Amino acid sequence: MAAVVDLLADRAPGLLRALREADPEYVLLDGTLAECDRVGDSRADFSHKHRRHGVNLQVVTDPAGRLLWISPALPGRAHDLTAARTHRIIRICERQGVPVLADRAYMGADPWVTTALRRPPGRDLTPTQQTVSRALSAARAPVERGVARLKSWRIFRRARCSPNRMTSIAAAVLTLERQR
Repeated sequence: MAAVVDLLADRAPGLLRALREADPEYVLLDGTLAECDRVGDSRADFSHKHRRHGVNLQVVTDPAGRLLWISPALPGRAHDLTAARTHRIIRICERQGVPVLADRAYMGADPWVTTALRRPPGRDLTPTQQTVSRALSAARAPVERGVARLKSWRIFRRARCSPNRMTSIAAAVLTLERQR
């Protein structure tokens, strides 16, 4: 089984190749936690946000929600913005001239990344700001469907393997998803 996963993983495109092939107007970025069994002392794999062990996967989709790329796995405690910087997602998209829409976890990433507005302390957003935030949320909806499609693979809901294998598994799933 591991040999098949590795063969499929080798066929998965990198982010740069995926962007060149798809040539999207913009991309959607989101992070998700793929749950794994705990192996040994895995404090790094524990996500305090989700209160579960797993790995952080960054998902890049096109505007229609089709999976373009899934990042290599990072420990579950990694923040989405840190993971995006580690994988150089924003830098690669910027160099390709592809804008990025993301949720508020990516605030402060770069001017190239568009996120919803944060409510100022003690005040509400103006009606114009609320409209902009709603429009961004509506534009980001397809990435949530892409993440849901990814989570439809049982292995991402509760893996009974080492977190170290999740990078190969994610790449193999990406290869299979792109064949659909």
